[in-house]
Amino acid sequence: MRDTAPDESRRSSAAPAARPPRAGQTGGGARPATGALPSPELARAFSRRLRAWYRRHGRDLPWRHIRDPYQILVSELMLQQTQVSRVLEFYDAFVARFPTLHAVARARPGQVREAWQGLGYYARAANLHRLARVVTCDGGDGRLPEDPAALRRLPGIGAYTAGAVASFAYERRAALVDTNVARVLARIFHPPLERRSPAALRRLWQIAETILPRRGDVAWTHNQALIELGATVCTARVRHCGICPAADWCARLAADRAVTTPPAPPGRRRPRGRRPSPPRRGA
Repeated sequence: MRDTAPDESRRSSAAPAARPPRAGQTGGGARPATGALPSPELARAFSRRLRAWYRRHGRDLPWRHIRDPYQILVSELMLQQTQVSRVLEFYDAFVARFPTLHAVARARPGQVREAWQGLGYYARAANLHRLARVVTCDGGDGRLPEDPAALRRLPGIGAYTAGAVASFAYERRAALVDTNVARVLARIFHPPLERRSPAALRRLWQIAETILPRRGDVAWTHNQALIELGATVCTARVRHCGICPAADWCARLAADRAVTTPPAPPGRRRPRGRRPSPPRRGA
């Protein structure tokens, strides 16, 4: 999951309505068995649908228009534990005051904290300052590494942030799992595990890697779309199943339908085309 992120720290607007799936429809690739990794066919179909949805409904955020590794890192650190609307109030001013990691490294810790004032969780600012000193020490060029494993060795960077910087700044093929992505993957592909357990988290990372497109530039859109879906449609409090582009394959939705669909009376066939509406709230 995201290093320390809440469920809905990135997005707030809901996507426009889309037609819900018909009963039995898969939209390309059969729904996987419970706990099984998605097949290549399903992975491709799911990612294509997800990316098409994102291109229509993804929000216009400043860090989606750049590939500067430092500015991507700042956005990712700010988005931990903080709503997008709040981050938008501080992001531009912070990168204007500290436009590079060299500028952060030259500043005193108190100056970086001052620029972070109002966002809270000030360990993030302290970690950024420590990281800047590390990558610029001994004449370093102040450039963040592209490799997620190398990024994870820097102060304050966990598995999610390493994947996000590698994917969003360098367009590397890098999987990422924050709280939003973990919720989406758990609901759709339904690993039969407690989502917060280490075993479940490892399984969710395996699923994220399995469904990730091969090309890095395509993976950029795919990763952004997964985060967006979890923040605006498949949220922690409400599941907007009727407008979800992944409803065709959703194990959670299928399970809810199985519970809420009454069995046909003996000797009678259920009329075609009639089924209960997908539930809108989670259990």
